[in-house]
Amino acid sequence: MRVALLQTCSSDDPAENLVTVQGLLREAAKQGAQLALMPEVTNCVSMDRAHQADVLKLEADDPFLAGLTETARALGLWVLAGSMALKAEPPETRFVNRSLLIDDRGAVVARYDKMHMFDVQVSETETYRESSGYAPGSRAVVVDTPWARLGLSICYDVRFAYLYRALAQAGADILTVPSAFSPGTGPAHWQTLLQARAIETGCFVLAPAQSGTHSARSGRARTTYGHSMVIAPWGEVLLDAGIETGVFVVDLDLSKVKEARRKIPSLTHDRSLEGPL
Repeated sequence: MRVALLQTCSSDDPAENLVTVQGLLREAAKQGAQLALMPEVTNCVSMDRAHQADVLKLEADDPFLAGLTETARALGLWVLAGSMALKAEPPETRFVNRSLLIDDRGAVVARYDKMHMFDVQVSETETYRESSGYAPGSRAVVVDTPWARLGLSICYDVRFAYLYRALAQAGADILTVPSAFSPGTGPAHWQTLLQARAIETGCFVLAPAQSGTHSARSGRARTTYGHSMVIAPWGEVLLDAGIETGVFVVDLDLSKVKEARRKIPSLTHDRSLEGPL
């Protein structure tokens, strides 16, 4: 299975970002990718809630998504819209952070809304309150493709190992972790967390990431860590994309999933807890 990870530096202008991503998808298809994966909030990176309210759409009305589905169909390429910021259906007034899998006919075949909200104070100057603007999802999602079963997640989810164990026990061979990771935590935690999730589950981990300082026409500009990664089921790093934007192609040997789980069948060794907690 050949996959392409897109590393982008999205702005807060969805129309501009669509043009960029469509070019990268064409390059991914040219390099023989069967599945291309985009980072978190590829349609709009913004810290300004008012600006988001102006430019974001409901999924059914979103021109960025319409452009992606048409491009996927035209290229015969499966595409993971790693995540998109979208308006939620009323009465919810917050947005949703949604991962969408598009098949090679341009149909959306799976949706996952980010479950865990990034409400943290990394430092005196770096604070996030994601739950103030985004409604959390509540449903874990696995989806079949012609090559493997995918378990979907987004960014901060990576710190919650129980989600990935559940996805693997539901049959996931590949875990997707599209991200816009903080430069404050990235150097310390990003690679370690991704390797842990791969080793614990015996899955491939595909983690396309935003990278750089994001152009903002409104509000404060955000900076992200980059380093899109592919981790093998035994924990080997197959790709570290560094900080440059572009298309990064990796071939996956899916037999490695069964091999890792045969060696360490820990997914079958759960035990009930006893005693006071």
